[in-house]
Amino acid sequence: MTMVEQSIQTMPMAKALNAGLRKALADDPKVLLMGEDIGPLGGVFRITEGLQAEFGKTRVMDTPLAESGIVGTAIGLAMGGYRPVLEIQFDGFIFPGFDQITSQLAKLTNRHEGTISMPIVIRVPFGGHIGAVEHHQESPEAYFAHTPGLRVVSPSTPHDAYWMIQEAIASNDPVMFFEPKSRYWPKGEVDLSSSNAPLHASRVAREGTEITLLGYGPMVNVLLSAAELAAEEGTSIEVIDLRSLSPVDYGPIVASVQKTGRLVIAAEAPGFASVGSDIAATVTERAFYSLEAPVLRVNAFDAPFPPAKLETTYLPDVDRVLEAVDRAMAY
Repeated sequence: MTMVEQSIQTMPMAKALNAGLRKALADDPKVLLMGEDIGPLGGVFRITEGLQAEFGKTRVMDTPLAESGIVGTAIGLAMGGYRPVLEIQFDGFIFPGFDQITSQLAKLTNRHEGTISMPIVIRVPFGGHIGAVEHHQESPEAYFAHTPGLRVVSPSTPHDAYWMIQEAIASNDPVMFFEPKSRYWPKGEVDLSSSNAPLHASRVAREGTEITLLGYGPMVNVLLSAAELAAEEGTSIEVIDLRSLSPVDYGPIVASVQKTGRLVIAAEAPGFASVGSDIAATVTERAFYSLEAPVLRVNAFDAPFPPAKLETTYLPDVDRVLEAVDRAMAY
């Protein structure tokens, strides 16, 4: 077995995140993990399983059920030179900490004219398709992408999860790290020797020539499935994984639209005032004369997340993506 083969392992995203956190803890004694039930239990999704036993209770800390207190404590630790990594147990639980994140964490570096940094990562399991109850399936990423001072990213593969969590921890700016719950368990290859792309780079996940599909986190796999089906009908679709929601790497996006002339943006979040809204506007500004059709968006409905038995109706799926593809191709 070659060194390259040894460096490539197959694992689910949950294990890739665990491995990335373990590497960060081992590499830097100032890295701390904080969150509800992340110690002996290993977190609700077992992302931190085994880490407290390996690194101790002063590095992997169970906290009270108080998101505002978790974020506020992390801000103080960051001022003291530590690099806290926080776990918000579920996406809908982030709102008690919203004031600390948007009023303090996002602004402190600017408030002090760059003399202090806030190297804090906030891990947020987000999105649907797990059949959970209210407050356990949300897509709040647009709130934070809209907030200056925060970086916002979301991996879609185990490989990206392994590398992006380490790159986020290494950042001196606060990073909102949105982890797609529905992608925690499917396995994929992880190259432990190379990240392939910087933290804030978008990437072409599938080459195509006739239309571009763009998504992030849980939607990327849906878009790839749609592209496979469309290929059987003779339509060549390019798929772009956004990866970074703020800042957005527009280079590959604009280049793709200039090639294909069409763009469909998909996300599990409601569509009004969404990340996709801004990307649609910006692509229209930068590539207007390349567009053969309006930029179309496929989103969840502008309504609160419904009971679990209705989530498959509420969330975008392959059929809704392909319907948008058909509309774009009709122009």
